Amino acid sequence: MTITERAKDGIVILELQGSVLLGNGDLALREHISRLLARGLQRIILNLAGVPYVDSSGLGEIVRAMTTIKRAGGSFKLASPTRRLVDILNITKLSSILETYDTEDAALASFQSPSAASSAEERQLRSAAERS
Repeated sequence: MTITERAKDGIVILELQGSVLLGNGDLALREHISRLLARGLQRIILNLAGVPYVDSSGLGEIVRAMTTIKRAGGSFKLASPTRRLVDILNITKLSSILETYDTEDAALASFQSPSAASSAEERQLRSAAERS
């Protein structure tokens, strides 16, 4: 898996290419997120258009990325997931905590006008983090 970083309007877009699997991209994603946060960059979109498959380890790293960014006071959104990944997020109920958008443009626009659902999700995450 490769990660390409670019920015638009102060928002970092990480474009992933290839499967996110145990030993193939999971640690790279974690390290990339850590470096972004160390640089003070906290508004991040993970563009998954080029990701054909995510295993349970990769899914865990996506959740870890979201948690790490939220705890740092940032915002994390997924863009352009495959239909299969959307199904997995729905089955595992992760769709209730991961902000997911059909397109990168929609994810970018969501930073300009946060939805009530987004605020509710952030409250849920803070509550869950406080319990752990």
